[in-house]
Amino acid sequence: MRILLDESLPRGLKRLLQGLDILTVPERGWQGVRNGELLKLAGQEFEVFVTADQNLEYQHNLAEQPIAIVVLVAASNRLEAYVPMEEKIRAAIQSVRRGTITKVAA
Repeated sequence: MRILLDESLPRGLKRLLQGLDILTVPERGWQGVRNGELLKLAGQEFEVFVTADQNLEYQHNLAEQPIAIVVLVAASNRLEAYVPMEEKIRAAIQSVRRGTITKVAA
């Protein structure tokens, strides 16, 4: 399962989730691409998009997207805030389905 991490997330999250097939938006060369276009591009190469953008579900019809979305909700956007969530994040990534959104909170 290929996973794309949004550029708004700390890059260290990729190391935290070691063992998963992950690329970041900057690694893919898509930094600065707006969410609607980003979801379309991501859906062509990835199965899961992980973001901290809690408004995404209100801005786009996610049921029509060719990708599953995992939204991380933490006290801050620092890597330390996501460390206690590691197992929940992994579980969410493994259980999501295309066109759905799953929120993972601390």
